[in-house]
Amino acid sequence: MDSVDRAIIDQLQANASLTNTELADRVGLTPSPCLRRVRRLEEGGVILGYHARISPEALGRQFQVYVEFELADQRQSTIEQFEVALVAYDEVIEARRMFGAPDIEALVAVADLPSFERFSTEHLSALPGLGRMQSRFAMKVIKERHPV
Repeated sequence: MDSVDRAIIDQLQANASLTNTELADRVGLTPSPCLRRVRRLEEGGVILGYHARISPEALGRQFQVYVEFELADQRQSTIEQFEVALVAYDEVIEARRMFGAPDIEALVAVADLPSFERFSTEHLSALPGLGRMQSRFAMKVIKERHPV
């Protein structure tokens, strides 16, 4: 990967809807070589996809809560059942299995605090294999979705 590839990546991270002509102009290439480089980056697994950034408020998902889960035990079957049940909920927009404590971290997006309380009580607390759950939400977003 050279400086032109990095420039292509920077431009696409800032605005994935650029046309190939616009992208080529911004990185100092003609359209054909630019498109070949983009295709090579896609095929090589560097560019994983293109996404639209959607307003959480427009979807009624502006209240985001970080939830930490500790499992009741570390058996593979417990972990698998928990993971399958957790990610089945649309409200869970990210989930990661961690080394150390907590076992799982998730980001949940709902409309507001009462919605989270209801979701937590009715669904999260009933997840199979759950030992302990803790949640917290941000006071203020300082930086979000920075480029890799």
